[in-house]
Formats: sequence, C-alpha cells, structure tokens
Amino acid sequence: MEFIRPEINIDFVSRRRIATIFSLVFIFLGMASLVLKGGPRYGIDFAGGTLVQVRFERMADIGDIRSALDERGMGSSIIQSLGDNKVAIRVKSGVGEEDTVSDDISDILSARFGEGGVSIDLVEMVGPQVGADMRRKGMLSIVYAMVGILIYITLRFQFRFALGAIAALIHDVLITIGVFSFFGKEFTLPVVAALLTIIGYSLNDTIVVYDRIRENTRRSPRDSLADIINSSINQTLSRTILTSGTTLLVVLCLFFLGGEVIHDFSFALLVGVVIGTYSSIYIASPILLLGQRSPNRKGSGRR
Repeated sequence: MEFIRPEINIDFVSRRRIATIFSLVFIFLGMASLVLKGGPRYGIDFAGGTLVQVRFERMADIGDIRSALDERGMGSSIIQSLGDNKVAIRVKSGVGEEDTVSDDISDILSARFGEGGVSIDLVEMVGPQVGADMRRKGMLSIVYAMVGILIYITLRFQFRFALGAIAALIHDVLITIGVFSFFGKEFTLPVVAALLTIIGYSLNDTIVVYDRIRENTRRSPRDSLADIINSSINQTLSRTILTSGTTLLVVLCLFFLGGEVIHDFSFALLVGVVIGTYSSIYIASPILLLGQRSPNRKGSGRR
C-alpha cells in the first residue's frame, strides 16, 4: 500500500538549515524551562516518598482507590495491587512524614470504603538516596543504549552514519524531556522506559533510510550525495508515513483511553513518535553531508 506517488521528489536536503533552526529553538526552549524550574520534576521513583501497604476487607477497584486519593490531593500516588486484598501505595513525602501520610491514607480510604474495611499493614520511607540511585541508573540506561547504537551502526554502515543516528536520537530525547518540563509533568521510571522506546523507534526509521542511501550509493555512484539522500528519503516516505501513522493511532488510544497509570508514558511516546519521524528525515540523513568532500559529488539537493 502506498499513499505517496512513487515519482515524488520532495527536496528535503535543501530545507535542512530551516529544520536545524527549528530543532535548536525547541531544544533551547526545553532546556530553558528546565533551568527556570530548577531541573526536572521528579516523581516518587526518583524523589523518594512513603510506601504504605493497605489491606482491604474486600478488594477495592484500583480506579476507585485512585479517585479517592485524587480528591484529597494525592492523585500522583503510585498504586500497585499485591493480591490477597492488599495494595501498595507510594506517596511523595518528606523525611519524618510517614505517620502523617499513612494516617491520611487510612482516613481517606476508610471514608470511601467504610470504617473497618481498611487497615494499614506496613509503612516504609523510601529515602532520597534510593531516588538518586534510581535517577543515576535511569540515565545510565539511556547512555548505554546510545553507546550500543553507535557501535552497531558503525559496524553495519560507517562511523559518519552512526554520528547522524546518535545526533537524531539525542535530539529526540532532549525535545521530549523539554516538552515534559514545559508542561510540568513528572519524570518517573515509566517515562525512562518511554524514552528508551523512543530511541528504538526512531532508530528503526533511521536504519530504513540509511539502508536505502547505501543501496542508492552503490547503484548510482556518480550522483551527488545530496541527491542520493533526497531520493532515498522520498523512496521510503510512504513506508515512513504508514508506520508512523499506525503507531500514532495506537499511542493516541493509549493516551486517551489508557488511564492515569500510563498517561505520562503514552504522552512521552506521542511526542517521541512525531519527533522521531521528523528527525529521521531532517536530522539523521542530512547530517551525512557534513564534512563531505568528494570531487565527483556536487551536492545540489535536486536531481
């Protein structure tokens, strides 16, 4: 199935400078938002908090529990079913506030589900040291993914291809983080998972274009690199639109229908799919032209 005419020839390369300015503006705004807000807004996973284990006489619906907590300003709590009518609730709090938090949760749930139907089994403090360690591991997971991609693409293609791919992936991650900061959303472990998913998705798009660039280079060695890049992007454009479009539909369903638990995760994917598709076309491929010096290639940008 093709939505794009096979003979289409959009000149993407000639617009790379406009695209670069557009990307730099977005990255600058995102980083400025982070600086003005004193860094990311960390969730319970990274900032620490109180873990309260609650036992119900009859198991309550997780959605009802979340709704009850949300009415009292605890909507950002992480709720996990443990089985046997038990639920673990993690709430952002300061050191020494464990008893206050557990009492508040007990009062809220008792008011919603009835006196005697709720009991507190366990209260633990998750300190900021644990949160800092989680932040470090989350960042390292992204760095390790980038290094692995750099090695893989260098072996499969060339080092300059790897640099283009890494530049595009860093671009995607920075813009997604900036959007999260701008909208005041929390950074949690599911968001880190979403960032890793975005890296994989964006890389897949980039690899498809890179494969076509390599094929066209071998097929037409006398053509300019700019022409080859344009041709390759146009030839894979139908596939890119179909893949990104169907993925976007699924992510939109998750965003609007998936519920509070995966809302931020799906929001990160929503941003990442759009930005990842854009970067595969305007960042990863045109960056191959940097430092390109070949006497039989005159980068025109048009065939």
